[in-house]
Amino acid sequence: MNASNTGRLPVVVIGAGPIGLAAAAHLVERGIEPLVLEAGPSAGTAVRGWAHVRLFSPWAEVTDPAAEKLLAPTGWVRPDGSAYPTGGDWAEQYLQPLAAVLGDKVRYGVRVTGVARAGRDRIVDADRDEQPFTIHALGTDGREERITARAVIDASGTWSTPGPMGADGLPALGEKAATDRVSYRVPDLKDPAVRARHAGKRTAVIGSGASAFTALASLADLAKEEQGTHTTWILRRGIGAGTFGGGEADELPARGALGLRAKAAVEDGHASAVTGFRTDAVDRDGDRLVLVAEDGRRLGPVDEVIVLTGFRPDLSFLSEIRLGLDERLQAPTALAPLIDPNVHSCGTVYPHGVNELSHPEQGVYLVGMKSYGRAPTFLAMTGYEQVRSISAAIAGDREAAERVELTLPETGVCGGAGLYDEPDTAQNGQGGGCCGAPATLRIGTGPATTSGSC
Repeated sequence: MNASNTGRLPVVVIGAGPIGLAAAAHLVERGIEPLVLEAGPSAGTAVRGWAHVRLFSPWAEVTDPAAEKLLAPTGWVRPDGSAYPTGGDWAEQYLQPLAAVLGDKVRYGVRVTGVARAGRDRIVDADRDEQPFTIHALGTDGREERITARAVIDASGTWSTPGPMGADGLPALGEKAATDRVSYRVPDLKDPAVRARHAGKRTAVIGSGASAFTALASLADLAKEEQGTHTTWILRRGIGAGTFGGGEADELPARGALGLRAKAAVEDGHASAVTGFRTDAVDRDGDRLVLVAEDGRRLGPVDEVIVLTGFRPDLSFLSEIRLGLDERLQAPTALAPLIDPNVHSCGTVYPHGVNELSHPEQGVYLVGMKSYGRAPTFLAMTGYEQVRSISAAIAGDREAAERVELTLPETGVCGGAGLYDEPDTAQNGQGGGCCGAPATLRIGTGPATTSGSC
């Protein structure tokens, strides 16, 4: 297939979350046909997984300009820019309407199982860059198909691949067998079934980021209402001056407030902190679990374990593509030094685009949370800038692709998540915070912590 024919092919976008749909909007604005493939049944499937969690960022910072232009003719009006949406608000009031405008450019129930160059496995060099991409996909009906594309934008996020309990990055021995008592999400204690699993019970929370803080604070509130409710907070490291964030001095007020809530949960006796505990195994004690550390310490028994140790990218379906990834973070090699959590926080990562996100394989891009690999601090507005730049590059407008069009507020505008009911934080108009869960948005976690996006 020659270059002119390839140029008429669509750009396949993997994932109909905030960044994937923004990518489609920017491509449409450039006159390029997008095809968004979403494994779930609706727009923002991952975001809906933390629908009960409130973002750290207000509406003004979690909608994309090109998407707003696309929505405007429908009469859509952005909600109050100073209000803080929950994940459910975000999905229902913005993502689903945006997907509806895109119409048949978005397909649901389609899981991408492989990406490659047409007729070329990753070994073959001959005429490689001239070949289109082939995307192998599987529908919910079990039907396989092959889709041809001029470029691929992978905005599938990291929500589907949470970090395990084991301190070595692998599941602890017995972890998989204990899935009936282990979860990897911030619990929605407004759900009666979820509440029943923790009310009057002992729960272990593993993790030290904003997701863990959110769980600790929520469980502490439950403990005030349900006698016998207690949380054991497990940290792989010790507790220091920065464990709970910056508190009232935090440049992101919502993040600081969340850290203070977690600290109060410990100080008030609703949670007990266990430090330096690196989980090696999970043993059964009847219907309860006992956690075993690498040093032999045994902790428990507990009724439930909530593992909030971050997220990681699923690279399995990209095995035939030549990616340039940092060996530690699994982020693009040019981006990794800019987002290393040992060095940077929300406020210090500057906007970036096609130059930092390119790979040895021309025409394939990892964007949004997935572009950050295992780094925790993803900024929603930064993700929108990523896809603006990439769309310009695909359109051949290199000047626009390399131009920075995003100015971040002093707080860094993280798109993160906090507690569901935070009237003071949610309505005071103070700027965002880093995310922790999913949508290109950090799901339930905070900056410089374990997971995130928003």
